[in-house]
Amino acid sequence: MASAPFTHPNSSSSSFILVGVPNLENPWPTCLGIPFCSGYIIALVGNGLVLLVIGLDTSLRDPIHCFLGMLAVIDVVMVTSVVPKMLSVFWLNSTEIGYTACFVQMFLVHSTTSEESGVLLAMAVDRYVAICHPLRYQAILKHRTIAQIGLTIVVRALLFMVPLTFMVTNLPYCRSHVIPHSYCEHMAVAKLACTDPRPSGLYSVAGSSLTVGMDMSFIAVSYGLILKAALGKKSCWKAFSTCGSHICVMLLYYIPGIVSIYAQQFGSSISVPTQVLLADLYLTFPAMLNPIVYSMRTKQIRQAVLKMLFSRKVHV
Repeated sequence: MASAPFTHPNSSSSSFILVGVPNLENPWPTCLGIPFCSGYIIALVGNGLVLLVIGLDTSLRDPIHCFLGMLAVIDVVMVTSVVPKMLSVFWLNSTEIGYTACFVQMFLVHSTTSEESGVLLAMAVDRYVAICHPLRYQAILKHRTIAQIGLTIVVRALLFMVPLTFMVTNLPYCRSHVIPHSYCEHMAVAKLACTDPRPSGLYSVAGSSLTVGMDMSFIAVSYGLILKAALGKKSCWKAFSTCGSHICVMLLYYIPGIVSIYAQQFGSSISVPTQVLLADLYLTFPAMLNPIVYSMRTKQIRQAVLKMLFSRKVHV
């Protein structure tokens, strides 16, 4: 006989309860909310500014600007799907999240992480073509090609997430509905099922490993070829500086995510609070750094931002 559904004092049977970061006592949750709130605001302002400038300035229509626009949209969706609810848990003790809202959040979080990885790969390929084959750049990366790349990135994420979402939503949840996480992370939710959650967990790990492994391999090859082409040229130091900053942000995105996925699936000596913080980190801080490292270091976007701010000042 199945056990009765878990009932939390402040919840209904059709909701989950988010813990935030397990085993952290006050005032740590309140203090943790400050950097995440600051990162969220910076991510919204930075990515919003990038989208505004790209939308208003008709000269910013090169492939790289299209990819930067895609990255900004993905980052805004990613952090907005996680941080507001996380802050409500930390600061307002609003821990309840409905079933539908939880699974929607799960879908948005995991699909946008796949899409972000795809866009980072597309940007690495764009830089490779621009530096190693500059005369063929426009011929290779046409607007139609950019649209096809964007569509492929979205379709790949859907092909990964739709089966996973179907598997998780069809699990029977007759045990505790308390999620030991700050958002509806797939593995944390699946472990609450009263049947074996390993099929969905293995599918998630296999799909994530394939996606991340393939993307990181091609990104590494692209930047390797870029650095090889730049060696011995006047632009060598600039190429090393640019590639170095890009790689640092990518590592900040990929490494915490990979560690979090494998630690939750296979178990590890990493404590649960550390696993949760790693998962929160790789969703929030790269979204804050991306507009600075990728967009504001691009000369055309930097000039467009200054032009927009200067024109508004003069108009006032």
